[in-house]
Amino acid sequence: MSNPIDSLHRVLGPVASVENNRMILKEPASLASTRMDELAKLAVFGDADEKEWARWAILELGQMVGVRPASIHELYMARGRGEITGFTVPAMNIRGMTYDTTRAIFRSAIKLNGGAFLLEIARSEIAYTDQRPAEYVAVIIAAALREGYRHPVFIQGDHFQINAKKYAADPVAEMAAVKQLATEAIAAGFYNIDVDTSTLVDLSQPTLEEQQRPNYEVGVELGLHVRSLEPAGITISLGGEIGEVGTANSTVPELRAFMSGYNQTLLARAPGTVGLSKISVQSGTSHGGTVKADGSIADVKLDFGTLEDLGRVSRTEYGLAGAVQHGASTLPDNLFHNFPKTETAEIHLATGFQTMLYDHLPDALREEIYAWLRENAKDERKAGDTDEQFFYKSRKKALGPFKKALWSLPSSTQAELARAYDAKFEFLFTQLGIAGTSPYLERYIDVPDQRRLAPSLAGPAVEAAPDDADAGE
Repeated sequence: MSNPIDSLHRVLGPVASVENNRMILKEPASLASTRMDELAKLAVFGDADEKEWARWAILELGQMVGVRPASIHELYMARGRGEITGFTVPAMNIRGMTYDTTRAIFRSAIKLNGGAFLLEIARSEIAYTDQRPAEYVAVIIAAALREGYRHPVFIQGDHFQINAKKYAADPVAEMAAVKQLATEAIAAGFYNIDVDTSTLVDLSQPTLEEQQRPNYEVGVELGLHVRSLEPAGITISLGGEIGEVGTANSTVPELRAFMSGYNQTLLARAPGTVGLSKISVQSGTSHGGTVKADGSIADVKLDFGTLEDLGRVSRTEYGLAGAVQHGASTLPDNLFHNFPKTETAEIHLATGFQTMLYDHLPDALREEIYAWLRENAKDERKAGDTDEQFFYKSRKKALGPFKKALWSLPSSTQAELARAYDAKFEFLFTQLGIAGTSPYLERYIDVPDQRRLAPSLAGPAVEAAPDDADAGE
């Protein structure tokens, strides 16, 4: 097994070094070089010790130059007060080729002076993409450093969701599993968490309050767990959800039933505790879209009126940033400008980026992946599915097993994808009004220094460096 410090020094060269169990940055300008590419690969594909040290090094370098995991909570509270308007925050799930994809996101952010965006991964995605929270955070910070992005970075746990069937069978075990995931994610730098207990809504009950009760009571329990883990100086942005995506559209009475129940329960259990900053609703989309027999995506009837009404009530009555729309990446391009117009707080984008990746793969690799899916995902094929429908719905499950192959695509393929992603993210940032939002970060986002001791000496708690810690600049 390699000496991890030797591996770091080999990769970083003159850029930085480890001295007295601290990272010393010597050439800040050289962070945006191929040395960061090698450090990111070490954080993902090195041996166990190399991964740990590389991830520590990336986060330390980010701390030194201001590229720190951050919470978007205060910006969202300002949105709820009406101090800032006119944009919709994209929350982007990056499932495959994460380093190169997020590099494109940061390039677009720099070009457009955008800062109000989230990079996220869901509970289910963590498993099938083989990206645990510590790896995901390190890769994102490395991508920001590589491109010269120098602002706080918002990393989010998407759909930290209670599985209804598992909860019915053993609620204690299912709650423990989600709490453990939150613990792992927050320790890694996920300071934005979407708790999804909407799966527990009981439509058999006679009133909206009773239907939403398990949603808000379990949501409060998970929210209090998240609050108990907050690092000093950070208020995690916490989201709730009232309607499961792909079901009937949410209504204002449902929103009020959930929010009133949530706030009253939170007040009774922990007076003075900060509540939610946003609320996810359903207004006509579905995760991944609805794929037709020929592999194309069916048209979506998105109800912007519902989305606008829910957002307005969430702001004026509860002080939230507004409504959140999931399942938006497969929508037609001509709809995205409507989200800022309706003051939608946040939209979630995932499957469309995955489709772009698969569309650009070399034919031989795509066929190898599809052959793997025929054997390893055959249980997911429904009777009557065409090949196109089966592969479209199941191919996300190959992202973990083929992760190394996706990180090692031919340079020509990487270049084509980079151009495609640059165009896509620039389009989205422009349509969603994200251009010019980086000054909001300076106004509302304060991220304390959280430098850590080197892995061999680090304990479970974060050790904050003094304000005048040597950044090598």
